[in-house]
Amino acid sequence: MPMSEPDTAILPDAAAGNWVDRHAPPALRPWLKLGRFDRPAGIWLLMLPGWQGIALAAAGKGQWPNPWLLIAFFLGAALMRAAGCAFNDIIDRDFDAQVSRTAMRPIPAGLISVKQAWAFVIGCCAVSFLILITLGWLAIGLGIASLALVAAYPFMKRITWWPQAWLGLTFNWGALLGFAAATHSLTWAAALLYASGIFWTLGYDTIYAVQDLEDDALAGVKSSARRLGEAAPRGVLAFYIACFVLVIAAAWVGGVGPVFLPLAALFAVHLSRQAAALRMDDPVGALALFKSNTHAGFVLFLALVAGAWKPAGF
Repeated sequence: MPMSEPDTAILPDAAAGNWVDRHAPPALRPWLKLGRFDRPAGIWLLMLPGWQGIALAAAGKGQWPNPWLLIAFFLGAALMRAAGCAFNDIIDRDFDAQVSRTAMRPIPAGLISVKQAWAFVIGCCAVSFLILITLGWLAIGLGIASLALVAAYPFMKRITWWPQAWLGLTFNWGALLGFAAATHSLTWAAALLYASGIFWTLGYDTIYAVQDLEDDALAGVKSSARRLGEAAPRGVLAFYIACFVLVIAAAWVGGVGPVFLPLAALFAVHLSRQAAALRMDDPVGALALFKSNTHAGFVLFLALVAGAWKPAGF
């Protein structure tokens, strides 16, 4: 049964000054926390592959990204990330109760019932679908197909050491969706950008999993961080190298202009510094490194936007 008075305690992986705890009415806080609106980094990380796909499609034509598509993908990412987090919490409520970082999430803490959480998931998905149907038939098909990835994700930590790879498949689906919404087609450039994003997510979510090494071991939860152990920083670097090689290939195949390269180099430096700074005994530092990927992803988006400018003769 839900508790009569909502607990407004700040969750361990939320910023102390987050807007939900500072400004939202107490009755709404459990709902906003269920959708992780107190931790917006995940919205950016879900949205940015879509923006990158839109920018890649536009740059290949020497154009700027469509502002409406950028807004639509921002709203869709916020809603679908909220739905995905709530679904994940429904499935993982018993695990979450055993992990200190997640024990105070609204469902395991008793603030929101499972039935209420399901209603939240359905509502977010319904509004997202209204946005999706404005994007064209190919995008609609891709959006519906993504639900299989979303539905399977919470179970991956039970059956594989690499749930972070599945998250990569899921979170970066927006690269295909954004490209399809912009062009009503898919090309090898879009596929390469998607593959690049999978390795990007595999890297940053391995960093994120460093926070839970001890609790995951006690709860029997699998992760790439546990699998790699002390080799995790080297593993993250390898994932990021693969990401960068693939994004360069995507830009080349997609006809992106050379102005893309300086900002792409900055993206590479950002990723390499994350791998160098990762420490297995520093969960607070791991969370900061994870969150910094919102900046890295935005730099890559700007690089693709800049690639729309092509010098004469290019």
